[in-house]
Amino acid sequence: MSPKTTNLAIMFADISGSTRLFEVLGDATARVTVSDTLELLTKVIHLHNGTVIKTIGDEIMCTFPTADDSANAANEMQETLEDANEMRDEGPEIKIRVGMHFGPALLEGGDVFGDAVNVAARMAAQAKGGQIITTKTTVDLLEPIMRASTRFVDRAPIKGKKEDIEIFEIIWQEEDVTRMATGMLQEVPKVPQVSLHVNYKGQTVTLNQDRSGLVMGRSQACDLPINEKLASRQHVRIELRRNKFFIIDQSTNGTHIRMDNSDDAFLRREEMPITANGQISLGKSFSEGPTEVVAFTLETS
Repeated sequence: MSPKTTNLAIMFADISGSTRLFEVLGDATARVTVSDTLELLTKVIHLHNGTVIKTIGDEIMCTFPTADDSANAANEMQETLEDANEMRDEGPEIKIRVGMHFGPALLEGGDVFGDAVNVAARMAAQAKGGQIITTKTTVDLLEPIMRASTRFVDRAPIKGKKEDIEIFEIIWQEEDVTRMATGMLQEVPKVPQVSLHVNYKGQTVTLNQDRSGLVMGRSQACDLPINEKLASRQHVRIELRRNKFFIIDQSTNGTHIRMDNSDDAFLRREEMPITANGQISLGKSFSEGPTEVVAFTLETS
C-alpha cells in the first residue's frame, strides 16, 4: 500500500528540564515521574481526537485531524499538568513545552514524515517550559475564540524554506488571556538587534539575523572545526532564538562555559542563554588549562 499524504496537525510535547529532574529525584523516581507525565498527556491527546505516534525519552509526538483539536489538547495538557503539580507533595515542578503545526504530512508504517513534522519540531524547540508555540499558518485555521488567545512572538528561519516563519504563542493561562482581552497587553517595543562574534584561533564567525546558528566540533564538516580530542564530532551548537543566543550541548563529554561576571557552567545535553562575553571549552574544564578555547563577544545595536 502506497504512503498516504494528508493534512494534519503535528504536535511535539516534551518535559522541560528533565536533566535536573533526574539530578533531584534520582534515576528511578525520575523515570516514574516522566512515565506518569507522558501517560497524563496521552489521555488528553485521546480526548481530543489525537493519535500518539511515538514517545522518545521525555517527548511525545502526536497528530490531530484539525488545528483546533491540537490547540485544545495543548491547552488541556498544560492545565492538567498544572493541577498535577499542585497535588505533588515534593520534587521540582514539571513543565512541558509544546510545539505544533498544521500541514501536509506523509503517513507510512504508523509514523509521520514530511515538512510539517519538521516545522512542528522546530516550534517545540522554540518553546520554553509552560509554553505552546505554533505557526501563523496554524493560528489562521483556529476558531476565532482560540485565535484571540494567541500573540505574535517572532520570525525565525526554518531549514529548507526561503522565507522566515511567523511564530505565535497560544496563551493558556487564564490571567494572561484576561489581560490580553482587556487590552492590558501593550504593544511590544522594538527589540534591539543582537550579534555574536565567535572566534577560534583567528577564525571568526558572526551570528545575527542573517546567520542564526553554527555547529562546533571535531569534524571538519562543522561550521567551526575544533582541534580537541575530547570533543565530539558535532559537539555543540549556538542558535539565535527570539533575539537571544543559546549554547546547546549535544556531546558525550559536555561543554564548559565561562562568561564575564558569572561562575563557570557545565552543560551536557542541555542549553543555556548567552548573556555576556565569554569562552567555551569542548570536553575539558577550564581548571585543566585547555588550549583549544573558543571566545565569543556579544553585541547589541
